[in-house]
Amino acid sequence: MTASGLEQFATWIEDLIRRRGYDIDSPRGGGKSRLADEAGVHRAAITRLLQRQSMPDLETTRRLAHVLDVPVRDMLIRSGRLTEEDLPLPQSPGSGAGGDAEQRRLTLEEAAAGLGVPPDQREMFIRVAGQFLPPATARRRAPLAQD
Repeated sequence: MTASGLEQFATWIEDLIRRRGYDIDSPRGGGKSRLADEAGVHRAAITRLLQRQSMPDLETTRRLAHVLDVPVRDMLIRSGRLTEEDLPLPQSPGSGAGGDAEQRRLTLEEAAAGLGVPPDQREMFIRVAGQFLPPATARRRAPLAQD
């Protein structure tokens, strides 16, 4: 990563951190410590990034993405570690490289798995989340035997 790449990433993540309500500007604001605690990383990693000294490692990047509510894919691309070509978005069947087909939506099962919902809680997740979707959108596999 170049110095300008680190600068661009740090500037982007600083803005994101502020927008998420972390006070990283005042010495006693506690935003860096709070962010580090919530992400489960060392405060020094946050400080080094914000001071443009070093890029966070992959695990720290993943944890920050989770806490800052940003897809890990976006963090990796913005950090310069990977490109959009390295991490292409899934395309729906029938949509070509330049196709106009609507991007396929996740099923509730896929969303539960992607969010890390434990298997024993996925049915409850699907039922609750499905209440917020229009009937045609809440696609599911066959109901469980207890339905």
